[in-house]
Amino acid sequence: MAKNLSNLRAPKRANVERKRVGRGMGSGMGKTSTRGHKGQGSRSGSSLMRGFEGGQMPLHRRLPKRGFTNVFRIEYTAINLNRIAQVVAEKGVSTITLEDYRPLGLAASRKAMIKILANGELTAPVTITAHKFSKAAIEKIEKAGGKAIALATAEA
Repeated sequence: MAKNLSNLRAPKRANVERKRVGRGMGSGMGKTSTRGHKGQGSRSGSSLMRGFEGGQMPLHRRLPKRGFTNVFRIEYTAINLNRIAQVVAEKGVSTITLEDYRPLGLAASRKAMIKILANGELTAPVTITAHKFSKAAIEKIEKAGGKAIALATAEA
């Protein structure tokens, strides 16, 4: 059906006014102000913590805990050689430094820790600077005539 002036409508909830609570009996939400009678939620200052189940043991406490989280873990952004080869072909770059990963769309952040992996082939010689390289990636980069420059990281 074609839209014309006879069948135009406002979007859903466009004409619904905000619920004005606590404004007397004439508002349609008088007396208890939509809180119901008695009970925890009817009192002023009532707020429940996330996951509260009315006194029942919450789900996050009922489930078993396993393993641990290493707070010193360093997360690397993995970049494959086929992605670098694609960028080299499109943009024509011969060197990729740490500042280049974000503008080239290879990393989400300028501060990302970069690791180069060997998935794919390089055809052009490229000098690549990163925090880490896989052994196979170094071989492929050097075989294509490029250089792999690994930066020292704060790993102990």
